[in-house]
Amino acid sequence: MVARAKRLGVHVLALTDHDEVAGLADAQAAATAEGVRFIPGVEISVTWARRGVHIVGLNIDPQDARLRAGLAQTRRGRLARAGRIAEQLERAGYPGGLEAAQRLAGNPEIISRTHFARFLVEQGAAPSVGKVFDHYLSPGKPGFEPMQWASLEDALSWIHGAGGRAVIAHPGRYTYDPTAFDAFFAAFADLGGEGIEVITGSHTPEQYREYAEVAARYGFLASRGSDFHAPGESRVDLGQLPALPPHLAPIWHDWL
Repeated sequence: MVARAKRLGVHVLALTDHDEVAGLADAQAAATAEGVRFIPGVEISVTWARRGVHIVGLNIDPQDARLRAGLAQTRRGRLARAGRIAEQLERAGYPGGLEAAQRLAGNPEIISRTHFARFLVEQGAAPSVGKVFDHYLSPGKPGFEPMQWASLEDALSWIHGAGGRAVIAHPGRYTYDPTAFDAFFAAFADLGGEGIEVITGSHTPEQYREYAEVAARYGFLASRGSDFHAPGESRVDLGQLPALPPHLAPIWHDWL
């Protein structure tokens, strides 16, 4: 991944795996070898108002004991949910999902819906990971399993305790109404949340403008990230997004 980022012109790269920091040391070593500035990060799964959101922690200390303990607890929940997803998919005619997802994940504790989606693509259930989510792994579909993730308070406490800054990831993906969004942004700010993703592979150009306005209204620092997972599975490749609006302060403004 780091070599791909370098080839595509990336100068500063963060790795933010879901609920896991185990890949950061290897990523740091690869970035150093490639001459890329590396920012250690994590993406924490959170439940707020009965829906899942993601909070990115940037410039964290991955050795922080409380952060690591919180993430380990979250990953145990992932493994339990994976078993329930596999049972649902077996009832839908796709047995063997848990073993396949474990194989694709490498680490059983980090199994996500994406690994089940890759399994279903292998099985010919759909032509792409995105289509699998549309037909099998979204709310109301045969393989969807709800999950109670970490609280917003815990996620920000872990990030700040590890010396990092907290960022709302890809807000355009969440389905809150305007009143709930305002409450969410206010709660995040009240807990000391610093940033929001404005330019991301999950947003449309219209959403770039919308969340630039949110950043200005709440005084959030602005973040920019591809949300890149793998070739063929992401809307935007590494380093291919437009720049942040010049009137917003970047989340990394005093790191580089």
